[in-house]
Amino acid sequence: MLSIQRLRLTIAYDGRPFSGWQSQPSQNSVQDHLRRAFSEILSAPVHLHGAGRTDAGVHALGQVAHVDVPRHRMNPATWIAAVNAHLPAEIRVIGCQSVSPSFHAQLSAIGKIYRYRIWNAAILDPMEIGRSWHVPQALDRNLIRDASELLSGTHDFASFAANRGKGREPSVRTVHHIRVQYLKKLVTLEFDGTGFLYRMARMLTGTIIRVATRRANLDWIAALLASPGATKTNCTAPAHGLYLVKVKY
Repeated sequence: MLSIQRLRLTIAYDGRPFSGWQSQPSQNSVQDHLRRAFSEILSAPVHLHGAGRTDAGVHALGQVAHVDVPRHRMNPATWIAAVNAHLPAEIRVIGCQSVSPSFHAQLSAIGKIYRYRIWNAAILDPMEIGRSWHVPQALDRNLIRDASELLSGTHDFASFAANRGKGREPSVRTVHHIRVQYLKKLVTLEFDGTGFLYRMARMLTGTIIRVATRRANLDWIAALLASPGATKTNCTAPAHGLYLVKVKY
């Protein structure tokens, strides 16, 4: 009987050329490209599981996946080199380690960190195209802080999640903190939480920026939290400013 080894992969990608993480009929998702790379190396189909989905256009600095391969076929460094040689330049395996067969990229995760980048200036730097959200309006830093504090903690975030077209999933999540950083024209929001609903990080970002540009007030956020799912935020930040930074285990 063939001895199997489970590999935990850490993956970075520029999400712009791909149809998201999840396998698609177009075969142009990040998962599709990784699965194809392993299948070409092993001359056999493989099952590759990710820690979670990212939408088309969303980037990753530390997505995690696992895959089962024949034991002793290659060491982790060689697996990285071999797989990267079969991938588009916009996808790279940046870490690989052997793990217990009980490890599951999605089910073993206890949290995630997402970062959203906002270019807050009249003119968008061309190097930021597809990598940050251009918001030319003035942002009130105090309102960003207050909105971030309101949205932190354990809440039912049904008003901050898009519908996948399926039945409603449990929507209580804990956002440990929303860290805000300012670096000249760049504003970053970093969301550290137990898990995120479909498009939740983008909808939280859009909501915070709507308040920070004084097009809505903090009472609006409080009302959305008080009546989860009754109405939804109508502000979803673009996909291209979002980065999956880390999956926590």
